[in-house]
Amino acid sequence: MNIPINKPVFDDEEIMEVVDVLRRGILTNSLPEGGPKVKLFEREFAAFIGVKEAVAVSSGTAALCLSLMALGIKQGDEVLVPSLTFVATANSVLLLGGKPVFVDVDPKTYTMDPTDAERKMTSRTKAIIPVHLYGLMADMDSIISVAERRGIPVVEDAAQAHGSQLKGRKAGSLGVAGCFSFYPSKVMATGEGGMITTGDSDLAASLRSIRTHGQEVVGNELLTARLGANFRMPEVEAAVGLVQLRKLPKFLEVRRRNAKIMSEVLDGIEGLELPFEPEGYVHNWYLYTVKLCSQRIRDKLQEALNLRGIGATVYYRTPVHLMPLYRRLFNLEEGLLPVTEDLSRRLLSIPVHHGMSEEDVLMVAEAIKKTLAELA
Repeated sequence: MNIPINKPVFDDEEIMEVVDVLRRGILTNSLPEGGPKVKLFEREFAAFIGVKEAVAVSSGTAALCLSLMALGIKQGDEVLVPSLTFVATANSVLLLGGKPVFVDVDPKTYTMDPTDAERKMTSRTKAIIPVHLYGLMADMDSIISVAERRGIPVVEDAAQAHGSQLKGRKAGSLGVAGCFSFYPSKVMATGEGGMITTGDSDLAASLRSIRTHGQEVVGNELLTARLGANFRMPEVEAAVGLVQLRKLPKFLEVRRRNAKIMSEVLDGIEGLELPFEPEGYVHNWYLYTVKLCSQRIRDKLQEALNLRGIGATVYYRTPVHLMPLYRRLFNLEEGLLPVTEDLSRRLLSIPVHHGMSEEDVLMVAEAIKKTLAELA
């Protein structure tokens, strides 16, 4: 058995699109509006999310950085972020000279706790970045309510949330900006690459300028009007993204089927807490993440599954605030975020991706049941 935690699924459609780009010879475009495939990918992605604008960039991290740049985050500004996530969220703040302020998470959904977010706001707080973790959206109603009382923008880290929904609205459509990644492990992939979604056309124009060295067309010249760099998405990636986006509904359907099978088989096992969809939410099942009763059982289960070729993975064994960089910079210690730290010791992510058949899912689920029975 060899079932990775996630993997991209491509076929001849993606290959043909890449070949077409290479034959046409338009590999990128230095103008702020981008090349033809990039522009089409942006239009189709914006339509899928349900927003006015989408801006394609070179990675999910670039999406976060550009969003904060366009919002004017600068040296000394504080930005609220969770710590139970990939380090890119906090790094994006740090790269602009800002200070990431770490917020604890809800023990059931694993996403940002709005109460703790409000508690950690100061006069220096200039933005909030909730992460839609494992494909389940954060409590955006509460977070936006908290932010609006202070006039603070909310940027959605939707890197793991393609197609996820809250009360009929898709991830990336609720904040002032939504940031997506198309890294190979994501629900849809282009290799690298990212996308920023927004309902603000002026913000989108700023983002397009920043992604190409802050340039704007003035008369017959491209002139640098603001700080920027090369954050462009190549035409080849946009071509792959267009095909993946059109397949995304099917990918999501298969993931939902696989998650349902997994839950049916694992339901009722003592000491195993399964993921769920709160009322009004639609999970995209980027990761099927279970909570074990202890770190010892979690680690033993992971080891046993990995030995069988099942890519069970811990996201995230070391929370961001306990990474060496952040401990050194901000003198952070264990105990700062009790829920996050507890979850980091007990969560385990199980593959349910759209490259798996029903038989694959059943084999994984049965392996979990068998291993937990042996560990009991």
